[in-house]
This record gives sequence, C-alpha cells and structure tokens, in this order.
Amino acid sequence: MSEKRRERIRRRTRQIRSAIDAMDLVASGTLLSRTKACGRPTCRCASDPSARHGPYYEWNRLQEGHMVHSVISDEQAELVTRAIANYREIKRLLVLWEAETTIDILDLDDPDEP
Repeated sequence: MSEKRRERIRRRTRQIRSAIDAMDLVASGTLLSRTKACGRPTCRCASDPSARHGPYYEWNRLQEGHMVHSVISDEQAELVTRAIANYREIKRLLVLWEAETTIDILDLDDPDEP
C-alpha cells in the first residue's frame, strides 16, 4: 500500500475517532412519548383523545440481558434523545472505521505491492 493511501486512511480514522470523542452522552434503547386517559369518567380525557394527560416519556433498553423500562421526566427525555442519537451515530462511525481498517489490514500483504 502506498504511503499516501495509508496516510489518507489514517486521516479518515482520526476524523472518526474525533467525532466519537466529541460525544458526551451515549445510550441505547427506545424513547416513547405517550398520552394517557386517567380513567375518571368525568375527566375531559374520557371523551376527548386530544385532552389526554401527558406526554409521559418511557425509555426502554436492554441492560445486562434484561429489558428495563423507565418513566422519565421531560428534561431526562431530552438527554436520552441526544444520547440515543449519539449511540446510533457511533454505530454508523464504527462501521466506517472497520471498513477503513479492514482495507488497511488486507493491503498489508498485497501481492501486487513491490
């Protein structure tokens, strides 16, 4: 592999590592926003779906092999939303990083190289 190509791969992987390093929160899972009827027959929510209570945020994730469900606050939901987006971006970046380094590894023993 040419030194120029190797440096280009190193530069791209440094960019990937830098993007990952810039992320502060990381979390997997799903965040749901729900509204609910309270069950009181005289409440507005009993007859008007747009008057339901909420939204309530529910975060579901796999933790140590078990599904964990948490009801979280609006503020926590904002953080979890960002953390889940970061997690998905890291996964995407790792695929790119793997592709770059796989190319680098395979080209180490390139029979066409002098």
